[in-house]
Amino acid sequence: MIRQLFIMLLFSLPSVTFSQGMKASGHTIEELVPEGWTHQETFGDLNKDGLIDLVIIATPNNPENIKKREDGYEYNFNQPILGVYFRTKEGVYSCWKLYPEMIPARPDEYVSIDPTINITDRQVLVVDLDYFSSAGSYGTTNYSFLFRFQKGDFYLIGEDERQFSRNTGESEVISKNYLTYKQQRVTSNEFDTTVKKREQWKKLPHSPLRKMGTWTLGD
Repeated sequence: MIRQLFIMLLFSLPSVTFSQGMKASGHTIEELVPEGWTHQETFGDLNKDGLIDLVIIATPNNPENIKKREDGYEYNFNQPILGVYFRTKEGVYSCWKLYPEMIPARPDEYVSIDPTINITDRQVLVVDLDYFSSAGSYGTTNYSFLFRFQKGDFYLIGEDERQFSRNTGESEVISKNYLTYKQQRVTSNEFDTTVKKREQWKKLPHSPLRKMGTWTLGD
């Protein structure tokens, strides 16, 4: 009898993840994201079942992680949460998984990180991170991470890293394809057309694909 009561209590407890943040299911984005959180979303058929799924990046508004300047501008240091919601035949978005530590938080007042998401026509989830330094550096960095749902989970199948210097125009793009085990490196100068674009290729070591959410992107 005691064991049965314990099991009933266990299953009646609300999920800490959902009760304090994004919801487990809903028909609209407003039902899924808590009021006051900033968010962006993208739609596409990720699991190839013919239904349009939803991916959300939502940033909490915990005041402990928000700093206000004298002019009123606010720095939000809360870590964004990425949520994957598969659509059901009943029209409900059901949470497949939340990734609370996948998208990096803004590190300080001088470096901003702008994450964006997109689902391609080939059912690939693309997560972009744009780094911008307002002081101490002329460089900008952009990362693109490509994930595909296969074998019951999302795996990293490719990534791009773009470096650009705002004072010299020098740029470098490194593209890695983890399905073909090839890497392309392209260097150029966006300010000087006389500088010849250079392209280099090399082989990548064969290794298992990394599962999405097992590391913080950009680390």
